[in-house]
Amino acid sequence: MWPQPDDPVVVQRMRHAHRQARTALGVTPDHNTQEAWGWRGRTLSHPVVAPDGLAWLRVVCAPIGQIVATFWDGSLAAEQSIPDSIPRPRLRSWHDWGDEMWEYRGELYDRVPYCPIAVGASVEAMPDLPSSWWTALHIALDDIATVPTRRVTIEQAFLNLTIPRFLGASIDTAAPSWSTAHGDLHWANLCGPILHMFDWEGWGLAPTGYDVAMLHSYSLLVPALAARIRTEFADVLDTAAGRHAELVVITELLHSTTRGDNLHLADALRHRASDIMSRAQVYIPCED
Repeated sequence: MWPQPDDPVVVQRMRHAHRQARTALGVTPDHNTQEAWGWRGRTLSHPVVAPDGLAWLRVVCAPIGQIVATFWDGSLAAEQSIPDSIPRPRLRSWHDWGDEMWEYRGELYDRVPYCPIAVGASVEAMPDLPSSWWTALHIALDDIATVPTRRVTIEQAFLNLTIPRFLGASIDTAAPSWSTAHGDLHWANLCGPILHMFDWEGWGLAPTGYDVAMLHSYSLLVPALAARIRTEFADVLDTAAGRHAELVVITELLHSTTRGDNLHLADALRHRASDIMSRAQVYIPCED
């Protein structure tokens, strides 16, 4: 979740859109709950009451002509392709509409009785999670990795440009292998103590180990948690593919700092990248 946008025009527009979606999908707001904003007001969600019970309504927007299909259709594609065994809120129905400037989609989900582990992508303290939660995460990520898809979470062309820029060395930007990933695995998209995984809009092919690398990167400010992830997923992170996936995620998050995001993680990310590169053969010798 993100803070409410500073721009009152955005707030008013998205709240109006949420009302439109509620009307179209035949649901009413749950007044005893709070709204949840997405990145820079791009989404607005709120618990609702549907005729068949409690639900969750998420509204996403995009300027006319600027829809990125991978993210716009990700939730629908996940409902069709991700196995039922993966714990997540199921998508019940959706509604599309637009006006002169914006496209909107309302997505109605089951409401799960568990809360996100954190209000933001990173955490400031060790979450209290049972061993069964970690086991469930292992199983879920293994199952996701085998889902066949042509969707792409992160483009190789982006890595070719950004890895050298942000890591300051000649590094092989080509991933050793690619697997299907959730694509945005951070602490606000995971709930506990029973695992559920939220926000499937960006799922698709990514460098193998991408999800674990992302969760680890968002845990760097809590050393004990980062160590737990390295222990739990040593079979992923202690491989050439896993190390490369960490560098990919670190690059992506450092790139986000140029937009003002994840600034609190920047030093820890650079330190982790230096540590990986000092212990692994990730450099390509520069030719004269």
